[in-house]
Amino acid sequence: MSGAPIPAALQVWCVTDGRAGIENQALGLAEAIGRRTSAQITVKRVQLRTPWRWAPPGFTPASRQALSMSSDAIEPPWPDIWIGCGRASVPLSMGVRGWSRGRTLVVQLQDPRVNPREFDIVAPPLHDELEGRNVIPIVGACHRVTQERIVEEGKALGIRLLNEPGPRLAVLIGGKSKRQDISGRRARVISETLAMLKNASGGSLLATLSRRTGQAARTQFAARLAPHCALYYDPASGEGANPYFALLAAADAIFVTADSVNMATEAAATGKPIHILPVDGYAGKLEAFHRSLRERGCARPFKLPLAFWSYPPLLETDRVAQAALAAWAQR
Repeated sequence: MSGAPIPAALQVWCVTDGRAGIENQALGLAEAIGRRTSAQITVKRVQLRTPWRWAPPGFTPASRQALSMSSDAIEPPWPDIWIGCGRASVPLSMGVRGWSRGRTLVVQLQDPRVNPREFDIVAPPLHDELEGRNVIPIVGACHRVTQERIVEEGKALGIRLLNEPGPRLAVLIGGKSKRQDISGRRARVISETLAMLKNASGGSLLATLSRRTGQAARTQFAARLAPHCALYYDPASGEGANPYFALLAAADAIFVTADSVNMATEAAATGKPIHILPVDGYAGKLEAFHRSLRERGCARPFKLPLAFWSYPPLLETDRVAQAALAAWAQR
């Protein structure tokens, strides 16, 4: 790495609309930067007000007056590295290059739907097929899952789960997305299949639902999957903390519903076999995403007999962090 020395602590902003799935991508990259150098991470949650929120993403760099009253302040001093993710961040990411007079390195996650040259680095999913000199395509999405965090956050509950009969099968269930969903009927099929697999293997089921899981599917999972689980968590219940990391820590194999890019990418950071469960609807670009996981040995479509394998953990977030630090230092 060459160029200007890195300061005592880089100022890093994560700028999103605050949705967990979007914010965690930006935070994941910021934390990966912080693992390589001292960094002060600040979360900025923003919303655009009318008429800016009606405009297409990247129609024009937003003025700071475009923010709604509920937004966090976007004011100097400007950060060393700005990480934007999601539609609401795009016009602000375009604007900060001028506001900071080019001092701030702007990293935009996902496909911003505008010319990548508006940013310093763009890190879209590989399956979006975005190209450019400053584009770093990645498999899936940036995230906060690391081997260290799996061990640390899953420690107490993970120890109990390790005493459950193996193989321990972690089940990560998503829900409604733009083109896909899990119907009640699909949830019943998934539940019955996993219960049969658990009984045949003599192992244990460890399952968690998502806030995107619809009510019809949630009802079926509660009735048909939960009774077979050593651990079953529904975030809608409001009971206890999400055992997500404990599941990843204890699992011998991981099942992920096909609608979720984030959960499949996070699971791939474990190096454990991932089985993709089919859902309802049109896969579209997700077919290419699942193919990229298969090509790297991370995941396979679920089928019997149950298979186990290993692969090098997928560390795409770290790759983007290294590129961001190299680009910043070259300034």
